[in-house]
Amino acid sequence: MLSTVRSIGSPALRRSFTQLRTAATQAQKRAGDISDAFVSLSGQQFAPLTPEYADLKARLIKGRETQVRDSWERLLRDLREEIPLIVELGSKVIPEIDFKDIEKAPESFSNELRKRGVAVVRGVVGEKEALQWKEDLKAYIGQNPQTKAFPADNPQVFELYWARTQLLARAHPNLMETHRFLLSYWHSKNPTAPISTQHPISYADRLRMRLPGDAKFALGPHVDGGSVERWDENGYGLGGVYDAIWQGDWEAFDPWEASCRLPVKSDLHQGVGACTAFRMYQGWLSLSTTSAFEGTLLVNPLLAKATAYYLLRPFFSPKRGVEPGAQTTTEALSNSSDFLASDNWEMDHTQSSWVQGATPGHGQELSHLLHPHLNLQQSMVHMPTVRPGDYVAWHCDTIHAVDKVHAGKSDSSVLYIPACPLTEGNAQYLTHQRDCYVKGIPSPDFGGGVGESEHVGRVKVEELERLVGDEGARAMGLKAWNVREMNLSSGQREALNRANKVLGFYM
Repeated sequence: MLSTVRSIGSPALRRSFTQLRTAATQAQKRAGDISDAFVSLSGQQFAPLTPEYADLKARLIKGRETQVRDSWERLLRDLREEIPLIVELGSKVIPEIDFKDIEKAPESFSNELRKRGVAVVRGVVGEKEALQWKEDLKAYIGQNPQTKAFPADNPQVFELYWARTQLLARAHPNLMETHRFLLSYWHSKNPTAPISTQHPISYADRLRMRLPGDAKFALGPHVDGGSVERWDENGYGLGGVYDAIWQGDWEAFDPWEASCRLPVKSDLHQGVGACTAFRMYQGWLSLSTTSAFEGTLLVNPLLAKATAYYLLRPFFSPKRGVEPGAQTTTEALSNSSDFLASDNWEMDHTQSSWVQGATPGHGQELSHLLHPHLNLQQSMVHMPTVRPGDYVAWHCDTIHAVDKVHAGKSDSSVLYIPACPLTEGNAQYLTHQRDCYVKGIPSPDFGGGVGESEHVGRVKVEELERLVGDEGARAMGLKAWNVREMNLSSGQREALNRANKVLGFYM
C-alpha cells in the first residue's frame, strides 16, 4: 500500500524532495536552441555517414533482399495511386472533431485519424482564455528580455518551459481529456504491457510566436524522435518497431502498436531537442487564428506508407538521371515519370553509408531531392484554419514542416504540448524534468543553460499545486498516481506502480 503521499508543495515532502532531486540529477545537454536540432537550420550539409552505417543497413535486410525489393515496388505503386488523392483533397484530408464530441467520436473520424496520423480538435480551450494566455506570455517575455529565442535578431521560437501560462495549459482539464482521447487510438499486442494511455504525463516543450514576414524559421519536412536511431538496432531496433519493413512486409507495419516502442532509445547521440520520452503525438495548442501560408504547420498525411518510404529509401538508388555515386538530381528531373519509375530504382548491391536526411544528434529531415517519390512539394498539406484554443496533434512518425514564409498579417502563435502516455520510461523522464522545473532550467530534452532560473514571475514549487490541481501535479511527477483507482487493467496498474517507484513515492 502506498505510504501517505503529500504534494511537493507541502513542507514535509519539500524536505524529502532534496533526496529525490539528487537521485534524478543528470548532466544537461549542451546549450542551444531549435536551430541546433536540425541540420538545415544550423547551416550544415547532409553527407554520407561513417562506414558503420553501411554495415548496419546490410544487416537489417540480410537474407531478405528480394522480399524488400518486392515490397519497395509495391510501395511505389501505392504512392503513385494515393498521392494524387492527397493533392486533390488538400487540407480536407485532415480529420477534425469538436472537443464536445470526443466521447462519441464518429467512426469516420477514427478511421481517418488511424490512416492519416493527424487531427484537429476544435475548441479545447475557450478562445478568450487562449488569447489571454498569449498576452500573459508576452508580458512574461517582456519582463525577461534575456529569454533565449530563435532567431536571435527577431525571436520566433522561445526557449521557455515554465511560464505560468505553459503550466496552466498543460494541466488544463480539457487538454488532458483530449490527450486521453487521442492516446486511446494506440493499442498493445501485449495486453499486460505496463503502459497507460489514460494517465498522460506533462511534457514541457517550447512555444512559438511567429511574426508576419518571417522566413528564418523555415523548417522543412522532418520527423521528430531521432534520426539514425530509427535504423539502429540499439535505437528503435530494441523494440523491433520497424521489423515488418526490414522483412519486406511493410503492409504489416502497425504505427499504432505501443508495446514495441517501450524499449526504444530515440536519442543515442545527445541531440539538442532530440526526444527521449515516448511522445505518441507531437502537438500544439493554437493561440491565434492562422490559415495556410500564415506561418502554420504542414503534414504529410500518409503515415504508414510515408514511414515505410523514408526508412527504405537509403537501400535504393536511381540508375538513370544521376551522376555515378550521386544521391540527387535536379528538381525538374526528380519530378519526371522516367526518374520515378520503379525500373529506374535498384537495391544497392553493396550498401553505402548514406542514410538520406539522417545525421547523428539531429532530427530526421526529408526533401524532394532526397525522397522524390513522396512528392513533398505537393503532398505536404496545410492545417485547416485554426482558431485560439484549437489543438492539433500528429503521430510521432509523421512528416511535418512549417510554412517557409509567414505571409499573414498577424502572429502565428502556439504552445507545443505533446501527448505522452504513462510508462516506466516516461516516469524516469519526469524525474529529470521535475528537477529541471525546480531549478528553472530547460527541460531535459532541450538545450542546457540557465534557462528561466533567474526569470521574474516564474512559478515556484510552493505555488504550483494551487495552480494546476491534483491531476496536473501528478502529470508533472509531483504527486503519486492512485493505484487503487477503479477499473484499471493489469498493465495500467503496473505502469502506475512502476511510475510511483521511479518517482520516489515508495510502496
